[in-house]
Amino acid sequence: MNIAYRAFWVEESEPGQFNRSITQKTLNEVPDDHILVRVAYSSLNYKDALSATGNKGVTRHYPHTPGVDASGTIAESRSESFQKGDEVIVTGFDLGMNTPGAFSEYICVPASWAISRPENLPLKVSMIYGTAGLTAALCVQKMIHHDLESKKGEVLVTGATGGVGSVAVGLLAKLGFDVVAVTGKTDQVEYLKQLGAKDVIGRSELDDSSSKPLLKSRWAGVLDTVGGSILANAIKSTQYGGIVAACGNAASQDLPLTVFPFILRGVSLLGIDSVNCSLMDRMIIWEHLANEWALPDLEKLYTEITLEQLNPFIDKILKGEITGRVLINMN
Repeated sequence: MNIAYRAFWVEESEPGQFNRSITQKTLNEVPDDHILVRVAYSSLNYKDALSATGNKGVTRHYPHTPGVDASGTIAESRSESFQKGDEVIVTGFDLGMNTPGAFSEYICVPASWAISRPENLPLKVSMIYGTAGLTAALCVQKMIHHDLESKKGEVLVTGATGGVGSVAVGLLAKLGFDVVAVTGKTDQVEYLKQLGAKDVIGRSELDDSSSKPLLKSRWAGVLDTVGGSILANAIKSTQYGGIVAACGNAASQDLPLTVFPFILRGVSLLGIDSVNCSLMDRMIIWEHLANEWALPDLEKLYTEITLEQLNPFIDKILKGEITGRVLINMN
């Protein structure tokens, strides 16, 4: 076997200097218990942009091909779990971090990283959701399992115009929740209301710089993608017995907070990880998104590009200039 293919390539030309290009690669062998996937679609995530700009906390060694999301068709299988021609979804684990990622026409990965594409979920749609959709849905599922109900009140979504936030707004609204979206992009209010947000507020409304351990009670639930003081103030404003799901640190990894929301209001803080969650959890979520949780009007949610158009979008996502999802069509 000798397969030639295109891949997005990040090289460290000198210490701290990283160059991005599209290059030709070749693959000669598929190891045991691995699958070779012809990538149909990928998507751009914040973590991909960090890898593409040389963040050694994401990717230790260069040259490297980023891309944590892939959907496609198996070109060769060295595993009993899959056969040539099977359509699969691969997200998370080490894909695109320290293992060559999905900004490439082919990926070679352990079979244990892949799940079969659900019947009602086309390959393209799976990557419109991608890791962002998987993460948002994991948050919603866990919050519901901890007794979040629409009748209990409003649910706050922070970082609402981002990939995770956009899917979360749409999903919570579809499930009957009154969603309040938080964004710093004042020109995206109509976008968020089209996704289903009942109300849209600016970041300044969660920017309480006082040292108060508790704020006026409002939220039945919070789905946070940003961390930092916004998450802290959202927790301080959560109702008695409310549920908070934290899945990101776009603003900060810090959490300036006392224990009072937890011991005086009984607030529950749930941590969400979509990188190493079990295959069973992934399969459950993808089945939800393929069926009863499928979002209408997905065209509002994404921008479709080719591999050759990817480079400027990496810079845009790092500057917070992307709304919704970026889908990469590898066909």
